[in-house]
Amino acid sequence: MHTFDFSPIYRSTIGFDRLANIVSKNQSANEAKLSYPPYNITSSEKGDYTITLAVAGFSADELDLQVEDGTLTVKGKKNNTSPNTNYLYQGIAFRSFRKRFELAEYVRVNDARLQDGLLSVTLVREIPDALKPKKINIHTDQQSEKKLNSH
Repeated sequence: MHTFDFSPIYRSTIGFDRLANIVSKNQSANEAKLSYPPYNITSSEKGDYTITLAVAGFSADELDLQVEDGTLTVKGKKNNTSPNTNYLYQGIAFRSFRKRFELAEYVRVNDARLQDGLLSVTLVREIPDALKPKKINIHTDQQSEKKLNSH
């Protein structure tokens, strides 16, 4: 596994420390924890996103979603299964899990649905009007003179 030195980024950028911390934190994550449960991340043409996790065997009350400090955390904790069940083969994992997704600024959770063993979390990006691009008109001296002469 490779490690990267982010000190040049800290020296030459302002306000991107969170991004460098995210990359640094994700470098050290355990691969096994990242693979369960399997998931997809998709985006739409509108710029919305959907995270779909395969959570077969979990009910809605055994799943927990929370957003805190720009991180979406999805937890699954299986309630006690029947101790009298005698599995000949158990291929469906019922182990507890915790998945974390770092959210960019202005991305919020819009909806979460559990259907057919898939948990779909819809995210939307809502950029405040104050931060959207604005067209700035350029006035010339000629336009100013016309206004003065028309009065």
